[in-house]
Amino acid sequence: MTKNLSKTLHYYNQTAQTFVQGTIDADLGKLHRRFLKLLPIQAHILDLGCGSGRDAKAFLDAGYQVTAIDGSAGCCRLAEDYIGQEVLCQTFDELDCYQAFDGVWACASLLHVPYAELTGIFRKIARALRPGGYLYASFKYGDFEGERNGRYFTDLTEERLKVLIEPVAGLEIMATFVSGDVRDGRDGEKWLNVIGQKR
Repeated sequence: MTKNLSKTLHYYNQTAQTFVQGTIDADLGKLHRRFLKLLPIQAHILDLGCGSGRDAKAFLDAGYQVTAIDGSAGCCRLAEDYIGQEVLCQTFDELDCYQAFDGVWACASLLHVPYAELTGIFRKIARALRPGGYLYASFKYGDFEGERNGRYFTDLTEERLKVLIEPVAGLEIMATFVSGDVRDGRDGEKWLNVIGQKR
């Protein structure tokens, strides 16, 4: 585990309750619907970096099969209580699945991976997706990389994303779009949303 990741996970373990309270009610219904309409009925979704379990619960309530993963043991415990099923405590680099999922949902989670390591993580995601499966991921919009508020962040623009994805065999960017933050008091924050498909 890198020093950057260790510090970020320590932050989430120390602040898990506050973090979950601040994110669990964010309304991502529009993004959920955009993602779910791409998937088959009763698809198996990997919620990669599930945090509070907010999105995993929405997918479960909509009738989908969900595997939820998070690197923070504190968040995993709270998410398990919320969604009513086990949440696997593992980091992105520990993902080792082969064609197991119809969709991978990585909402505001991969942004904690250093830029130099993201292509490798995207390769693991591509391997975990079934052919024709979809990835959703979101990053803070920009070109900043480094520590911010006790956590490590990698911000992305469309150009920085393209450089990361191009070397990943079989993973193709289908759409990118920029959106605002749905949380209270975050009106000025912009997000890069990514939809990719496993070919």
